[in-house]
Amino acid sequence: MYTLNKITTVADCNVLLTWAEKEKADLQHKQYTIERLAQTFGSSSGEIEAILQGVTIELSAYQSVFATLEPGIYKEDTAKKIKRLDYKKFLLETRKETYGSIAYLQKELDLERINKELTEVDVYIAAVNAHKATLPVV
Repeated sequence: MYTLNKITTVADCNVLLTWAEKEKADLQHKQYTIERLAQTFGSSSGEIEAILQGVTIELSAYQSVFATLEPGIYKEDTAKKIKRLDYKKFLLETRKETYGSIAYLQKELDLERINKELTEVDVYIAAVNAHKATLPVV
């Protein structure tokens, strides 16, 4: 799989192994970080959805009431509440994209990629170690 026949000394194998171990450590750190983010996004996505649903229902109710009100202070107050709820809905929808289920799925993909890279680094390390074992010790 790897062209290890071009590596002719144990020292060269050791250089490759040191590099591969550093790569593996970096990937493991990335893996841990993404796992933590995915956990956070996974737990917050349900919370965001629930709050967004409540805001949407409340906004709809105020919009219905607004249509029936006579011009005056109550209609103005209701219009302000509608604007605030509309803005809150906008913020929640933005949070949903950034920290909700969409972000969670993106982190799952990132995690899958890293897991595959880690597997390949392990295969590489095993191949270099196997080749190293065939070389004469100088």
